Amino acid sequence: MAITAATVTGDFSGFLPAPIAEAYFESARQASVVQQLVRRVPLGINGAGVPVVTSKPTAGWVGEGEEKPKTKGALTLKSITPKKLAAIAVVSAEVVRANPGNYIEILRADIAEAFAKAFDAAALHGTNTPFGVGNYIGATTKSVTLGTATQQTGGVYQDIVSGLDKLVQDGKKLTGFAFDSLAEPTFLGATDNTGRPLFIDTPLDNTTSVVTPGRLIGRRAFLGDGVEDGAGVIGFGGDWSQAVWGAVGGISYDVSTQATVTIDNELVSLFEHNLVAIRAEAEYGWLVNDAEAFVAYEVAGAGSGS
Repeated sequence: MAITAATVTGDFSGFLPAPIAEAYFESARQASVVQQLVRRVPLGINGAGVPVVTSKPTAGWVGEGEEKPKTKGALTLKSITPKKLAAIAVVSAEVVRANPGNYIEILRADIAEAFAKAFDAAALHGTNTPFGVGNYIGATTKSVTLGTATQQTGGVYQDIVSGLDKLVQDGKKLTGFAFDSLAEPTFLGATDNTGRPLFIDTPLDNTTSVVTPGRLIGRRAFLGDGVEDGAGVIGFGGDWSQAVWGAVGGISYDVSTQATVTIDNELVSLFEHNLVAIRAEAEYGWLVNDAEAFVAYEVAGAGSGS
């Protein structure tokens, strides 16, 4: 056919069809420790209202012919608003010309991991506070330091149980754990008070996931990268039904050879350097109803339990 314009990398903008874009998002979910534990809710571009129970009906005993007690439950709405997460990858045009489809496939896992770590950091530690001040798991005032209990009094097993005790004493539940991969050697070397391994991993649940699933004191637990905060907190336990997350569709992308991109703190012209930029974006929402339904676990020397 007749040539009307030169072929440019921008012609590849539609190369990634919707099914592959959804695979991007699925990979991000599988790499996120938080998203394994917290239920997902439908989320539109304008956000959503999440109903929260503030009081529950009660019942009372009555005798024959006596007046029945009156009761009611109450709900309130809390809003969950999507926030944008983005990443830009820059490669040479030669790499793109060699095989753009395969390159995007290779890049998928790296982008998914970056999105998952950024989401977990915000949801667990409030990093960059995209979802609002105090809207993160680490806002809890409850904490336990691993290594507090001596081996004679139960060791790490007792430390985990101490976290459960703090929750129970406050009328909360413990449904699961999220720990950084750094905690795995500690857990694998620890036993409960009957000599059984403290952490029971179940790697065959999903052999493609970068998150290690297992059981910890009978509750589901997930080990993954990016859970620790660099300041001593290495994991959390609590009632994960007290948080929800959502996403507006999957990951969208753009390809450009004309823009300028900041590389090493300098603006670089893609056109002048024969480079291609691939931009990925997604919108996530997050809401913690009760941060006190969680307990933070710290490493020894980082602080004391409260």
